[in-house]
Amino acid sequence: MQPPVILLVEPQLVENIGMTARAMMNTGLYELRLVNPRDPWPLGEIHQQRMAAASSGADDVLNNAKIFPTLEEAMTDLHYIYATTARTNDMTNVIMTPRAAIPDMVARSTGGQKTAVMFGKERTGLTNDQIMLANAKITIPLNPEFSSLNLAQAVLLIGYEWYQAHDKTPDNVLYMGDSTPATREEYLNFFHRLESALDEGGFFVTPEMRPTMVRNLQNTLQRAQMTEQEIRTWHGVLSSLLGIPKRNKA
Repeated sequence: MQPPVILLVEPQLVENIGMTARAMMNTGLYELRLVNPRDPWPLGEIHQQRMAAASSGADDVLNNAKIFPTLEEAMTDLHYIYATTARTNDMTNVIMTPRAAIPDMVARSTGGQKTAVMFGKERTGLTNDQIMLANAKITIPLNPEFSSLNLAQAVLLIGYEWYQAHDKTPDNVLYMGDSTPATREEYLNFFHRLESALDEGGFFVTPEMRPTMVRNLQNTLQRAQMTEQEIRTWHGVLSSLLGIPKRNKA
């Protein structure tokens, strides 16, 4: 499945091109097309350095970027194009959020279609005539009182949704480093030792409350999801509190 092409129409600042390349690499997008950029291409040394600095090492995207004099020429091999814009007009349009557009994009790419997402110049965005060359519109829902986005930010939002459609990172994971989760035996050995120490210390004041208090303590320790190293540490804490001397290592 081929990721969408990122199509920048008349970009004005080389820094924004560099930051766009960075956002693309962040999200697994690699084909960048530039239509009539303001600065002549290939860039002079100073502009090249500024763009490279803004890209933070996204050289693969920049080195393989394709330059086109017109939007029509940049589109010749594309099957379906999404125009990112907040602009509305009187014509009938398919308008999607990025989250809704991505499944459509994935389905088209899986079916062998080459897709692209089109972005306009930084100050004014895409014109109506440029939007009319696209098949659908993507509008990013943001705070209506302040919805202005930097070009690279807009690319990153689209790219993020694309990447999330394929990413398998678990929503929640407990990182344990070099340790492993404590076994039930290790956990129960520690809890029984703790329970005995609390009995000896008079913690359970009334026999009637003892079962409830034991369950509360067990529940607290269960939620901790301790590792075997942490269990050993708590054994050491308990030994210290009980005044049990450390064993000298042989």
